[in-house]
Amino acid sequence: MFRGNYLTSSVTKTNPFLSVLSKIPLLLMYQNNLYTYRPLVHYHTYNCTKPIIDTLHNSMDKRTHFCTLAVSRTSSTPESSRTTTVTVSNKSKKKARRESPEGLLRKKLDMCSKHGDVVEALSLYDEARSKNIMLSQHHYNALLYLCSSGANVESNRDGSDVEASNLVLKRGFEIFQQMVKDKVSPNEATLTNVARLAVAREDHDMAFDLVKQMKSFGIPPKLRSYGPALFGFCKVGNAPKAYEVYAHMTESGVMAEEPELSALLKLSADVNKVDKVYEMLHQLRASVRQVSESTVGIIQDWFNSEEAAKVGLVDWDVSKVRDGIVMGGGGWHGQGWLGSGKWRVERTQMDKNGVCSSCSEKLVSIDIDPKETENFACSLSNLACQREVQANFIKFQEWLDRHGPFDAVIDGANVSLVDQRDFNFYQLNNVVKILRSMSPSNRLPLVILHKSRVSGGPARNPKNMQLLEFWKKSGALYTTPPGSNDDWYWLYAAVSSKCLLVTNDEMRDHLFQLLGTSFFPRWKEKHQVRLSVSSGGLELHMPPPYSIVIQESENGSWHVPTNIGDDIEAPRQWLCATRNRD
Repeated sequence: MFRGNYLTSSVTKTNPFLSVLSKIPLLLMYQNNLYTYRPLVHYHTYNCTKPIIDTLHNSMDKRTHFCTLAVSRTSSTPESSRTTTVTVSNKSKKKARRESPEGLLRKKLDMCSKHGDVVEALSLYDEARSKNIMLSQHHYNALLYLCSSGANVESNRDGSDVEASNLVLKRGFEIFQQMVKDKVSPNEATLTNVARLAVAREDHDMAFDLVKQMKSFGIPPKLRSYGPALFGFCKVGNAPKAYEVYAHMTESGVMAEEPELSALLKLSADVNKVDKVYEMLHQLRASVRQVSESTVGIIQDWFNSEEAAKVGLVDWDVSKVRDGIVMGGGGWHGQGWLGSGKWRVERTQMDKNGVCSSCSEKLVSIDIDPKETENFACSLSNLACQREVQANFIKFQEWLDRHGPFDAVIDGANVSLVDQRDFNFYQLNNVVKILRSMSPSNRLPLVILHKSRVSGGPARNPKNMQLLEFWKKSGALYTTPPGSNDDWYWLYAAVSSKCLLVTNDEMRDHLFQLLGTSFFPRWKEKHQVRLSVSSGGLELHMPPPYSIVIQESENGSWHVPTNIGDDIEAPRQWLCATRNRD
């Protein structure tokens, strides 16, 4: 029988943080092919009095760079001529590092991670230990990731695979134990993987304690850090603990996304915490806006439940509800469940004016605070200056100050290629004309084009050259410099001008993820104009006159938009939940 053991005191005396980790039971009791956990010490009561960064760095062993050793051993320079310093190029150092035993092990473990091959990874680990190869943080993290993944795969937890999964689980804790013995500094990824191992053996408390220790020792936790504990508590129906994890996330400045909020919503509905259901719906409204099919299914089940029919005020203060709507900016009041009786729940659509085809209620357009727009423009400028050549972007801002603001900005490359095989200036010019006719001052919109688009290819056509020159003289064309990313320019121009942006770019890649998930989707919804091309010609699809976000009306009804449909090619699907007020 295996019993939980701890690291020897000689290893942990030098480092308070490693001492804390050593209090975590690292091995499991073995009985009837199942591992069970018996805490010998309450690990969450141990504290560290020194910052983790200083403590860990002070305790790390001094290591000789193997790349220097490798070069010195292979040098063919005669002994008599070694009177001057040999300068080793960075290229040679990198090659030596790659070809060292540590470098080759790293490459092999990375391949195991790519293919999910935990068996091969464990074999490589055993071989490295037998050859006394020094393992780095990267090596250990790759091994812990594979062990935690193998131990958490549901398909491996049934039948004959249980023993194999438990073996992977045991090896994972052994590897973490060895990492602590080797005094290799853990990081967020390390502790997150150990938390996943803890959840695999159904020790959700340990998973949560690891996250709390991250914060205590100066390792900023990430959203993924909280996942093991949060989803683990939700899965077993431990609502108080799940809410505690969520509160800790909020306190740490980590914003929950749809998977976390959806899990909390389902848990709240399952345990009949009606106030928490209400809270999670509003959290989804604030941060997610449009939900996936799985989440809308949870919401639908809640409104169809007997508990949902029981909750709600029969009489409420109408003025208080309206004041709540005004204070919230529209679309919600936050005063709790209103009405009584069974809900009528239907899948529905909105017409072009935002009127629900099920209950005939009209959705509202939620205003954006002008101050938020200014702050967003400032943060966008800072990001652009970090990602672009700063002098180039500052030059563009100065140009905007002289020629702006505009009524509309066009992503020239995107618009010219909608439904076209080649860059089409004719299509771009038609969009310019339409927008000019819509402008109260009959002003040309701003066209943003990369320098390559105005100096070669179709731009060399005489008519197109004439068109480009006209736009340039009118102050309606800005050419971005070589090596730049157009996206920063047209987005900043539209935000700073508080105007429409014409592009079919969905703005979902890495660049736009840097802008966050709070304000940017709201801004985009109200300012993006999209283009479609048909046999009837061009059509500009203006921003909808209502907000595509979860809405709570002053009479207590709810409308929940899904991410199915996009309001252009196919109608967006909504969930409508209403009930009659006697």
